[in-house]
Amino acid sequence: MAETQIQTRDETLVDPVAQRPGFEETGSRIAVAGHPIHAMTVAFPIALTFCNFGADAFYWWTGDVFWARAGVWAAGMAFLIGLAAAASGTMELLLVPGIRARASAWTHAAIAVALLSVLGANWGYRLNGYETAVLPYGILLSGFCVVMVGATGWHGGKLVFDYHLGTSNGS
Repeated sequence: MAETQIQTRDETLVDPVAQRPGFEETGSRIAVAGHPIHAMTVAFPIALTFCNFGADAFYWWTGDVFWARAGVWAAGMAFLIGLAAAASGTMELLLVPGIRARASAWTHAAIAVALLSVLGANWGYRLNGYETAVLPYGILLSGFCVVMVGATGWHGGKLVFDYHLGTSNGS
């Protein structure tokens, strides 16, 4: 029986994605005075999504119509400002080679698009009778949006804090 010998030698492993031109270029191109627009706009839909869920919970608890009305406004503004945040994030994704080359950026974008779809559905569901829309489906949609915001934010946070993507060039 012949024995197979395995020779070992020092090899340097190379990441083929990291060899792409522009891989190290990760600074924000969509910015005002060095401040990335996506980072500035994304906080509002996140906060409004949580506000929408909170308003639904308070409506369930108190029965006060104010909370149902606050929920429809929070859902609508979360969706509309989310569209602005998505537009700036998409421009960053497509214009910056170092962001475009990373799979995690595309994962964040895909989850964010799904989140926008659910935010839009949540708002649309409430437009023709916000008070009756809260229970049971409105609060379920709001809760699902909160979970999706968590997943989207976690992936977006990894892009910024682990890979320093979309930050200003001076950081």
